[in-house]
Amino acid sequence: MKHQKKISEIITLWKADKKQYVKKSSYSAYVLLIENHLLPEFGNHNYVEESKVQSFVFQKLEQGLSPKTIKDILIVLKMILKFGAKHNFINYKPFDIQYPTERTKQIIEVLTRSNQKTVMQHIKNHFTFLNLGVYLCLSTGMRIGEVCALTWEDINTDTGIIKVSKTIQRIYTIEDGNRKTELILDTPKTINSIREIPMSTELLRMLKPIKKILNPTFFVLTNNAKPTEPRTYRSFYKKFMEALGMPKLKFHGLRHSFATRCIESRCDYKTVSVLLGHSNISTTLNLYVHPNLEQKKKAINQMFRSLS
Repeated sequence: MKHQKKISEIITLWKADKKQYVKKSSYSAYVLLIENHLLPEFGNHNYVEESKVQSFVFQKLEQGLSPKTIKDILIVLKMILKFGAKHNFINYKPFDIQYPTERTKQIIEVLTRSNQKTVMQHIKNHFTFLNLGVYLCLSTGMRIGEVCALTWEDINTDTGIIKVSKTIQRIYTIEDGNRKTELILDTPKTINSIREIPMSTELLRMLKPIKKILNPTFFVLTNNAKPTEPRTYRSFYKKFMEALGMPKLKFHGLRHSFATRCIESRCDYKTVSVLLGHSNISTTLNLYVHPNLEQKKKAINQMFRSLS
C-alpha cells in the first residue's frame, strides 16, 4: 500500500484522469456533485466508512434532495474510491446503502387530449418559429435541448424524417475555484438518443412549403445562425401556455404527452421506446405503461375463464 492519500487528493487525480474519457457535459456534472457534496463531507478523510455514507444519505434526504440525485452522487463517490483503491491510495470496501421505502407514486404530468388539440391548433393558426418548437415536441417527443439544437438540415421534407443528432445545454464549469457557465452544442444524452423520427402528415404539410426557402444551417427555433438556449425557451414556453390558459405543465411534459398519446393509441412499446431515444424499453414501460381499471378487470375475467 502506497502512502494513503486524503479523499480530496484522490479526487484531484481522478478528475484529471476522467476528463480524458468523458463528454464535457458529463465531466461538468461530476465536478459539480463533487464540489457541492462530496468534498465538504469526505474531502479530509483517508477512509470512507459505510456508516458515514449512510448518514450522508439521510442528511441529504432531509435537505430535500431526491433519492435519484443522492444515488448519482454516490455513483461518483464509488468511482473515486475505486480509482483510489486501484492505485493503492486508499482501502476501499464496497458499501450497501439503504433508502427509505418510497410510498408515493411518481405522477407523470401530461396535457389532456383536448388541451393538446387546442395547443396544436393554435400553433397552426399562429405560426412562429418559436411556436413551432412546441408543436415539434408534441409531435416527436424531442427533449428541450434537442429541439433547441435542431437545424433545418436535420429536417428532410422529402423523406418525412427528422434526424436528432445533437443537443444544446448550459453547463457549469469550476476551474481554480472559479464558477462559470458555458453553452455547449454536443451529442445527445446517450447513443440511443441519436435517432430518426418520422413526421406526421400535419407537421409535414406545415414545414414543406417553408423548408425550400430557408437556410439549411440555421437553427429552427430562431431561424438564424444563433440558437436559443433551453432556459430561454422554457421562459417562452411558460408565457405561451399561460396566454392560452393551459394548466401549468413543465416543458418535459410535452415529451410525456407525446409518449402517453402513443401508448393510448396502442403503439407497440418497443417502437415508442426507440422514438423517445430511451436506452432500454424498461424505462418506457416504467414511465408510461400503467394498466387502467378496465384493463385490470379484463385480466381478472380472462384468468377466471381459463379456470372454468
